[in-house]
Order: sequence, then structure tokens, then C-alpha cells
Amino acid sequence: MDKKMVSPLSTLQWVDRGIVKPNDYNPNKVSKQNLELLKQSILTNGWTLPIVVRPDFTIIDGFHRWTVAGEEPLKSLLEGKVPVVVVEHKDKAGNIYGTVTHNRARGTHLLEPMKAIVKELIGEGKTVEEIGKQLGMRPEEVFRLSDFSKEDFLRMMIKPNQGFSKAEFITKI
Repeated sequence: MDKKMVSPLSTLQWVDRGIVKPNDYNPNKVSKQNLELLKQSILTNGWTLPIVVRPDFTIIDGFHRWTVAGEEPLKSLLEGKVPVVVVEHKDKAGNIYGTVTHNRARGTHLLEPMKAIVKELIGEGKTVEEIGKQLGMRPEEVFRLSDFSKEDFLRMMIKPNQGFSKAEFITKI
């Protein structure tokens, strides 16, 4: 078994909810009705999915589970604790990729926060190819969220030494 694949589960622990904190970039939003549904799911099924955190206990995935764990009756039933697994990425981009991919696999994202995330990742020097791969987006989707002009975006898409002119590149899309 691949150690990297199973290592987060080896960190499973119940911690005080108060030491866990939300991140500042999550583009996911859940309706009040679905939060109630989530709470009911935990009451009915028990806690089935831990909150994914960085080593400093900032949430990568599980903000809404963390939120409902602070409400009664869950707060009392869980004695103020939540289950977490720790995942360590080499940079903030890895944390963002983790948040977005966990969320996208389950639902939809709000447009403006996703635009801010794409702009931040491009600003950090991440390539369109990497952003697309890590966030499950086609280049066109990255382009729409980037707010760059078509010409600037095509320049980002064409790596130096790739040898394509713009016209050649466009015919290969």
C-alpha cells in the first residue's frame, strides 16, 4: 500500500473544535437547509468523514462539518470535539487545490471566489496546465475565471521553447 495515500488517516484524532479554524479562500457555500441536512446526517449516521486540516489546524476540507459541530445538539453530543486528519502540503497552492478538489467532487462553487482563487494561483506563478489539472478544469474554464485578455492568456498557455506560433497553437485546441 502506498504510504502517501494512507498517511492522512494515520493522523486521525479528535480535537477541541476551538483549535480548528477556517481558511480564508473557500469558494463553497451551503444553504441553511443543507446545513440542517448535514447536521441531521451526522445525527443519523454518526460522523463519517473527518475534517481535513493543515498542521496548524486550518481547514482544508470540512468547514461545514466544523460549523454544524458548533451547534446543539452536536456540540454537546461530541463534547466540543471534532475528528481531523492532518495533510501537509508544500505551499498554499497545495492547500487551495485540496479545498477546491474536495468541494468540486461534491458540488458547485461560487463564481467570484473561484475567480479570486484562479488569479491568486496565476499570481503565484502556477501554470494554466497545473491549475487545470489540480482543480479539474479545462483551459477554457481557467481562462474564463482569470479575467485575462485572450491574447495574454494564450501567451500564458504557450511555454517558451514550445515552438508554436499563436496561429499554430489555436489550430491545436
